[in-house]
Amino acid sequence: MTNRGTARIGILVPFTNTNLEQDMMMLAPAGASLHFTRIGGYDEDEIPDEDQMEGLGAANIEEPLHLLQGARPDVILYGCTSATLAHGPSFDRELATKIKSHSGVQTVTAAGGLVAALRSLQVSRIGFASPYVAALNDRAIGFLADEGFETVSRAAIGEALGNDEQGALAPDAVFELGRRANSPDAQAIVLSCTDMRSVEVIDQLEQSLGKPVVTSNQAMMFQTLRMLGISDVPSGFGQLFDKVAP
Repeated sequence: MTNRGTARIGILVPFTNTNLEQDMMMLAPAGASLHFTRIGGYDEDEIPDEDQMEGLGAANIEEPLHLLQGARPDVILYGCTSATLAHGPSFDRELATKIKSHSGVQTVTAAGGLVAALRSLQVSRIGFASPYVAALNDRAIGFLADEGFETVSRAAIGEALGNDEQGALAPDAVFELGRRANSPDAQAIVLSCTDMRSVEVIDQLEQSLGKPVVTSNQAMMFQTLRMLGISDVPSGFGQLFDKVAP
């Protein structure tokens, strides 16, 4: 009989995201249950630029958070990186505090997960890639700079992608995006976006580049496992997961 008592993980998901749920199912430890509630605050027909993501980050989440609490989760994840990258580190921390205060349980944000992951890997210089528009990439790189990480190389898609198009990027395209973000000075590669299929190429990209690869969803689960004290993790998702056990 399957053990369902490991942990209950609650996750707030932007309502157009099509990949976060599947990624988390791959990344979750045995026996953990995943519980998702969708959130809005942006226009699905608009390009998810810095203004749209600011709107998502500032949106009222009391009702979806209330619904998610019905599953009595042990931890709650805020599953959008760009929504708080667009606002800055103080906003990200305040949002995590607000969710924890409202729910009474530990909280992980996607942007905060990236920071925790990079600190655990003890790197300071990164290559950065995402499907975001240029202005949102600039804000993301500024966010990470404020947290002590220098972006020494970067790569972008080169065109403004809609919500559906971001989620539809094939793993092969994400792999090439990660390769383009690399440089000799980069100690690790960051693939930012919870709706980009980057989890599937972590190992392949690490083998190709010879350095750690950190993705939004992998980093969220990494921080979650550490918070919950779970060291039995699935294999095949990069060097970061080797750091789960303190």
